Amino acid sequence: MTGRDVFEYALLRVVPRVERGECFNAGVVVYCRARSFVAARTHLDEGKLRALDPNADIVGVRAALRAVEYVCCGGDEAGQASHDDAGRRFRWLMAPRSTVVQPGPVHTGLTADPEAEVERLLGLLVR
Repeated sequence: MTGRDVFEYALLRVVPRVERGECFNAGVVVYCRARSFVAARTHLDEGKLRALDPNADIVGVRAALRAVEYVCCGGDEAGQASHDDAGRRFRWLMAPRSTVVQPGPVHTGLTADPEAEVERLLGLLVR
């Protein structure tokens, strides 16, 4: 047996103009209940953002992506969410929003290393 655990993940999408529905991937959030693990990694492609909306608030989008990372790590920057367990933080982040940074659908898989899974998915689906 390889010691693999079920994990869940969702992509973070940037939707510069919600009314148009155009989006691109800018991050991934991974949650593994068996290991009480939740983490996010982000990568903002400014060229894509400008192509979809030349007037986009790049600083604001970066701040929203950083906020997701802060909530995952549970640091003081996360505010009240820092006191929640990994599962509650993941579910809160996956709640639908009508904002520029939105979570995509949740998918599942098996992994022996959730931290490596975050980097693998970022490279495969975002970068």
